[in-house]
Amino acid sequence: MSYGKTFPLWRDAAGQNWPAYVDHAFVRGLKDGTLPRAAFLHYLTQDYVFLIHFSRAWALAVTKAETPEEMRLCAGTVNALINEEIALHVKTCGEAGISEADLFAAEERPENLAYTRYVLDAGHSGDFLDLLAALAPCVLGYGEIGATLIKDHAPAYAEWIGTYGGDEYQGVCHEVAALIDAAVVRRLGDNPTESPRWASLCKRFDMATKLEVGFWDMGLRP
Repeated sequence: MSYGKTFPLWRDAAGQNWPAYVDHAFVRGLKDGTLPRAAFLHYLTQDYVFLIHFSRAWALAVTKAETPEEMRLCAGTVNALINEEIALHVKTCGEAGISEADLFAAEERPENLAYTRYVLDAGHSGDFLDLLAALAPCVLGYGEIGATLIKDHAPAYAEWIGTYGGDEYQGVCHEVAALIDAAVVRRLGDNPTESPRWASLCKRFDMATKLEVGFWDMGLRP
């Protein structure tokens, strides 16, 4: 799956960590329906907590942005996360008797804390590009997973797959990819891979990808 020009380069730089993320045992369990329901609900609960912090990170991106267009796209992503993506978690968990208050009060697992604070730290200690490189694996990785699974999957987790493989979320992925591409050119020029900063941005992306793998690992251990 290709979203823009920068993402495929970052994905390639992540090497084997990328397939370890998008083809994880958790993802395969979503595809064939063998993922235990308890593991899925545990993951959704932790992912709700994750999305709260992830929304804060995108809100931080608004303050790091340089142009009104960058600000609009980041603000729109915050809205999509906090008002739309989180709604799936609330609905699914609610059907299992887990209220949104329960979700918000859930104890954050160490793997979750490590990932979300890494992303927030990238934004606080770095600039707009540092933050985008740390945010990209989640947004675009879920898009790639959704686009792959929607082609062939068992019915058990069809709603989750449909959310990330559907046109609306795929549209978000293309918007975020365009935001990243424009931000990279604005700050690093037309040949960003020749910039002294390129390697550090690849490392940001790679670390966030590793933390995504850890999040799936955690999901399998309710």
